[in-house]
Amino acid sequence: MTKYIETTGKTEDLAIAAALEQLGMDRDDVSVEIINRAKTGFLGIGSCPARVRVSYEAPDPVPVKEPEPVASVAAPVEPQEAPEKKPAAPGQKKPVNKRPANQQPRPKKKEQPRKPEASGKEPAAEAQTMVQAKEPAAPAADRTGDIVAFLTGLMEHLDVEATPVVRINEDGIYEVNLEGEDLGALIGRRGETLDAIQQLTNYAMNHGQNHRIRVHVDCENYRAKREESLQRLARKTAGKAVKYRRNMMLEPMNAYERHVIHAELQDYHPNISTYSTGTEPNRRIVVAYNK
Repeated sequence: MTKYIETTGKTEDLAIAAALEQLGMDRDDVSVEIINRAKTGFLGIGSCPARVRVSYEAPDPVPVKEPEPVASVAAPVEPQEAPEKKPAAPGQKKPVNKRPANQQPRPKKKEQPRKPEASGKEPAAEAQTMVQAKEPAAPAADRTGDIVAFLTGLMEHLDVEATPVVRINEDGIYEVNLEGEDLGALIGRRGETLDAIQQLTNYAMNHGQNHRIRVHVDCENYRAKREESLQRLARKTAGKAVKYRRNMMLEPMNAYERHVIHAELQDYHPNISTYSTGTEPNRRIVVAYNK
């Protein structure tokens, strides 16, 4: 299920950073749409903050079955007939309940304060029962074995001799390197096959799990080489945008590649900003020149 939030900031980058901090996600986990671009105005008059819409995928809510009400069979209650009132005889007055003259009203009982019940516990024991220390959350289970088993079976189905080597980095991300010979078929055109393997692995590891993990799959150091080429492309495109003072649009990229472009141009030039437009798989980055 796709959800989104809208945030504002002095610039587009600050608005996006505020949304990412609020969601606790990375740039490549979300899609950003610029609603209003920031305007500085003249001498601060007519200035307008940037407004962005950040979309992200959230798990569908699990429907909770309500217990069916138990029908209780009540015994039928027979209506009771009211006693018939006899008409008073002519000339006879209705009886009036009067208190005798010598009878005094009954005094009201004074309510006595309730005595506190004896708990039978010592003060220290009561304090321990009232204040409960929060136990630390149990650490997430290591999924290395599951990842290796899944990728090994996938390589057998693809008829490719590749061995997955898994390590966990400082951010808790599982980094998988497929080792073997002549593994170009696993990379595909612009890493499309490698991206598909990574997406399948993430789906298999997170399906039906409460704790979500992230898995990055690489082969023959393709990610690092592709990242360097994307950084060069980003700087070259930003230079053209500054030179010609107009927006430049890049080719469609996946979420990871768009994240590399955003990160590279975040502090490249004060008049340069980036945002994504379009829908997957044709979503692309616009390198915008802010006049």
